Amino acid sequence: MSKQGMPTALGTEKIGKLLMQYAIPAIIAMTASSLYNMVDSIFIGHGVGPMAISGLALTFPLMNLAAAFGSLVGVGASTLMSVKLGQKDYESANKVLGNVFVLNILIGLAFTSVGLIFLDPVLRFFGASEKTLPYAHDYMIVILLGNVVTHLYLGLNAVLRSSGNPQKAMYATIATVLINTALNPLFIFVFGWGIKGSAIATILAQVLSLIWQIQIFSDKKNLIHFRKGIFRLKKKIVLDSLAIGLSPFMMNLCSCLIVILINQGLKKYGGDLAIGAFGIVNRITFLFIMIVMGLNQGMQPIAGYNFGAQLYPRVTRVLKLTIFGATIVTTLGFLIGELMPHLIASIFTTDKELIRFSVQGLRIVFIFYPIIGFQMVTSNFFQSIGMASKAIFLSLTRQMLFLVPCLLIFPHFIGATGVWISMPTADLAACIVSAIMLQIQFKKFRQIKA
Repeated sequence: MSKQGMPTALGTEKIGKLLMQYAIPAIIAMTASSLYNMVDSIFIGHGVGPMAISGLALTFPLMNLAAAFGSLVGVGASTLMSVKLGQKDYESANKVLGNVFVLNILIGLAFTSVGLIFLDPVLRFFGASEKTLPYAHDYMIVILLGNVVTHLYLGLNAVLRSSGNPQKAMYATIATVLINTALNPLFIFVFGWGIKGSAIATILAQVLSLIWQIQIFSDKKNLIHFRKGIFRLKKKIVLDSLAIGLSPFMMNLCSCLIVILINQGLKKYGGDLAIGAFGIVNRITFLFIMIVMGLNQGMQPIAGYNFGAQLYPRVTRVLKLTIFGATIVTTLGFLIGELMPHLIASIFTTDKELIRFSVQGLRIVFIFYPIIGFQMVTSNFFQSIGMASKAIFLSLTRQMLFLVPCLLIFPHFIGATGVWISMPTADLAACIVSAIMLQIQFKKFRQIKA
């Protein structure tokens, strides 16, 4: 963002135009990010085998845990930066950038150290068997060694987007996907590196994109750039960032617990291939979730800026438009999951038993999918305007208040099917809670406007 291009348009331009301007690059980037993960699964499924897909699925809890610590810094700091820019506090906005950089390095190194020490016991606890453990181990060793790079790449991309450069954030993500897609078949099929080759392709792609991001923030022509003095951690910036980022942190932390329960339930009642089926279902649901997250990322700087500027009608308008778009996306996911599950599963594997498990999972998980977009946007909305406690509560309702009890109860009566049914049941209950909280917040906005 140039010094002449300060984001004052966020408070004056038409909301629909702004949402398109910010959300479309984010949607493209998040869709590309989802495809990034799908590419790994597809190449591993066809190049290594069905057990490798199960091994990859076992790494999801650990990946969610890493993402939890990454979002604790990146999401919180990017939201804080949007608010600071709305308040025209540019000095603090630059300090946010420096603090993001340092915090990601510190947290990334700490996570890598602990992860490498306890890797195999953790994977066994997640549900790994003697057949699947070698695949999960080989993949996570590489991912953990590159964890600092991953944290920096994701953190700087979030700040890049919030500082008025959604297109550049999109380019960074797309570049990462394209590089990963090119390197995966080379490392797996040509070099014969197996699942480890897929992990190397993932980290190497992030390294190249991170180098470009650092070059952007090193340009002194930009309003937000690296400069002397911003890398010293400031207590208020750190605490404010962590407070706002606590919501996505808790959500990812809960996701880690949820996936552990899902994997353990599927292993007990369905075996290793049932875990692989969840890996496939998770990749497909993740695609539509990432598109909604792209919409949320487009909404975030607009809502944050206008809330900071006390332009509450504009805050309400961007929320309504984002909910509408998200519902369209998740309804499309519902139609695909219900009408063509066999075709979707076949993209990842040719193993008939794995396809059978996957089709069952897709049809059940997608049954209430049209309402998921609303719930996701509502949670992100409270986070975007700095209402961390409400965002945390909504993040926890679906997973801890509803999904965990279902996962602990249903499988005892209907086996592996109970694991699948737990997910849409929790979606429905969490959506009702979100609707109630959003209605209360709308009432407050109307009172302020009056």
